[in-house]
Amino acid sequence: MTGRHPMVVVGAGLAGARAVETLREEGFDGPVVLVGEESRRPYERPPLSKSFLQGSTPAEEAFVHPEAWYDASEVELLTGTRAVDLRVDDRELVLESGRRLRYERLLLATGSAARPLAVPGADLPGVHLLRTLDDAEHLRAALVSAPAVVVIGAGWIGSEVAASARSLGCDVTLVGRDAVPLQKVLGAEVGAIFRDLHRDHGVRLVMNSEVESLHGTGRVEEVRLRDGRVLPCDLVVVGVGAAPRLELAQAAGLTVNGGIATDERLHASGNWVFAAGDVAAAWHPIFKSRLRVEHWANAGHQGRVAAENMLGKAVVHDRVPYFFSDQFDLGMEYSGHAPTWDEVVFRGDTKRREFIAFWLSDGRVVAGMNANTWDVVEDIQALVRSARVVDRARLSDPDVALDNLDRLAA
Repeated sequence: MTGRHPMVVVGAGLAGARAVETLREEGFDGPVVLVGEESRRPYERPPLSKSFLQGSTPAEEAFVHPEAWYDASEVELLTGTRAVDLRVDDRELVLESGRRLRYERLLLATGSAARPLAVPGADLPGVHLLRTLDDAEHLRAALVSAPAVVVIGAGWIGSEVAASARSLGCDVTLVGRDAVPLQKVLGAEVGAIFRDLHRDHGVRLVMNSEVESLHGTGRVEEVRLRDGRVLPCDLVVVGVGAAPRLELAQAAGLTVNGGIATDERLHASGNWVFAAGDVAAAWHPIFKSRLRVEHWANAGHQGRVAAENMLGKAVVHDRVPYFFSDQFDLGMEYSGHAPTWDEVVFRGDTKRREFIAFWLSDGRVVAGMNANTWDVVEDIQALVRSARVVDRARLSDPDVALDNLDRLAA
């Protein structure tokens, strides 16, 4: 397929990189343009809060493609470039430079931005957000001379940064609104396992707490909580979530409902516009709802699916959501989608942190997490896809193979 105008991808993250890669792999020989606001070529984000922050992985390993790949693949990579207007009726994208790009098909993969902390003092020097490679480089350098670190937010980024900083020898305090880390995603039972993990490695946890303000003379020196407690510090990391970059889509009049609404083929409401990655609220055939997933695996897969459908195919995005995390000596993988659940069933040894947790709704497995237990992701995802009512006793019994759906069924 070769059109008069280029295939244009807005957002040079993992989803955008996989999309332009797929266009070429599928044989598209027309012009391809990849537009990114950052000055870097596309890279993967998971190492930023883990191995890169700890100094065990160089930045070069995070990049999706070698620098020469874009010229060799005839992909016009526009880094440090912001798209300011999308005119869907005219099939035209306007860049901040004034350049106008008429497109054959367009993919919005604009990703997310780290949420700032909305309290007085959040703009003091020594207060860090972590979203970009630049952020990670600055934070890694700062941790070397910051013995006392306060991490605000006990979600995935906050928990991973706390683990990395503690592994570097920093004195770390983790502040969270809920009773345990990761409670909103994993619930109290599994969150308690991560609470104990951090405590066992010397992280000080201050839970059920909210930050009132940050203070310091010239740079941040203390975090004040609403209950009056004061946490002295040399450095603060804010990890209170991320917000999808929807400005361009909203201004263009696309349907936005927590994300850019798409069908199961990632086609948005605009004229030949697709969306992928953090910004896409895509209809999911298994879960019968629109899901917006902010994880590495989702971005990579949706970038590929969107590109195939930009070429006129009819590929359905129906992958079971997946993500992973490494904190101290606990590695985990999570598969599924559990906004609500009735109970959590465990298989294995939670005290040794070698187990699988299953989230059940109406007797069906809607999500599973394997912790320090490997080569079971496909089995867990098959359980989620099957939507079969399971026998709880057999589900928790390690002698019943996970790939035997008939035996697991109630």
